[in-house]
Amino acid sequence: MGHNAVQPSTLMSDFLRQCGGYAVIDGGLATELERHGADLNDPLWSAKCLISSPHLIRKVHLDYLEAGANIIISASYQATLQGFEAKGLSKEEGEALLRRSVEIACEAREMYHNIGCKVSWDATGNGEILKQRPVLVAASVGSYGAYLADGSEYSGIYGDAVTLEALKDFHRRRVQVLAESGADIIAFETIPNKLEAKAFAEILDEEDIKIPAWFSFNSKDGVNVVSGDSISECASIADSCKQVVAVGINCTPPRFIHGLIQAIGKVTTKPVLIYPNSGETYDAERKQWVQSAGVGDEDFVSYVGKWCEDGACLIGGCCRTSPNTIRAITKALSSRSSSATTIQF
Repeated sequence: MGHNAVQPSTLMSDFLRQCGGYAVIDGGLATELERHGADLNDPLWSAKCLISSPHLIRKVHLDYLEAGANIIISASYQATLQGFEAKGLSKEEGEALLRRSVEIACEAREMYHNIGCKVSWDATGNGEILKQRPVLVAASVGSYGAYLADGSEYSGIYGDAVTLEALKDFHRRRVQVLAESGADIIAFETIPNKLEAKAFAEILDEEDIKIPAWFSFNSKDGVNVVSGDSISECASIADSCKQVVAVGINCTPPRFIHGLIQAIGKVTTKPVLIYPNSGETYDAERKQWVQSAGVGDEDFVSYVGKWCEDGACLIGGCCRTSPNTIRAITKALSSRSSSATTIQF
């Protein structure tokens, strides 16, 4: 997709149409990297692998594509220029790593499509290339709280010193770099409060960012975002920003999603996206997941039909979900897509 030629609003509607009405977002990155042997005990979290083991990141992206994902999200959630600088990297090196996170995802997409071509070629025997599944690469931007690496993206309480201008200064250069990195869309993820949503919307506008974006909030009560700000007010900020092409929720227990989709649907007609976590609780002090009220893949997927009925059309998983979760979501959605659209050959 030539990203600069596409109007933000049409990119998402065309993409969803190509996907049959519903698109699959990938699942958790950090847990998968750990499963492949990465050590993420670091303030940079999964962004540490951009330096130490980019091949693992590419492998995880590819696993998700093979599981059916239509959107893969770059490993830049915790990658900030300020965080890299604290590690002793120069501004230039930090910016190169941000670009690299998107390149790795684009490489995985290319590898996936090449494998797809070979398989189709063999399967039909006469060299006919079957239609490739559309895949978007989303450049992830985590919240200011993610940079602090103290779990404050799960509280959204930044204190009075963190003003709108301070947040814009913090994020601006990263957003500019990622917008020019070859990604199709910028994913502003786990936004914990209204102030940060406003900062992102103003940066998109002021910098005349050419690629579209999505805003995704997190909640721990199913009514408000984690800071206590109203989900309706947050979604309204996203709705009024012309670059924003989808609004939704991530990193939130599955049981809260139903009410949140309904609240978002009341204030925007933009597509709604949801990629919840497994429902387990993150202990910010111990920096680990507590397997308390988590749901297995089957339970997670049993929600999918309901979420679609509520109005969600982009669905994936966040922390602690795996390619198996995504495979199951893909299956659940493909039965909906095929019944909802006429397959054209």
